[in-house]
Amino acid sequence: MILFFSLLFVAIAIAGFCAFVIFWPLSLVHIRDRHPQLQAQLGEGAFAKPSAWGWLLRRGYLAADDRNLNGLATPARISLLTIISGLVCAALLWLLALVIG
Repeated sequence: MILFFSLLFVAIAIAGFCAFVIFWPLSLVHIRDRHPQLQAQLGEGAFAKPSAWGWLLRRGYLAADDRNLNGLATPARISLLTIISGLVCAALLWLLALVIG
């Protein structure tokens, strides 16, 4: 049963990844088009850059004071949090299964 829930958390992380793949590129395109100073701050290849993910998790997009960017970046942040929490919970349950079993 523990491994089933671990697999369920992996599925939740995959669902978060699907949402992240939709909203994060849209956010980056909006930043590229309307906020060149933020694009310079994030740098090239921000899609897969951990520092850009940290900026997203810290809600750095709120400094731009752009409601459209908030509407794109907030779901990307939530989906990134979903990925992280799903994988952490799956790993903890897997470790629990190793200790018990």
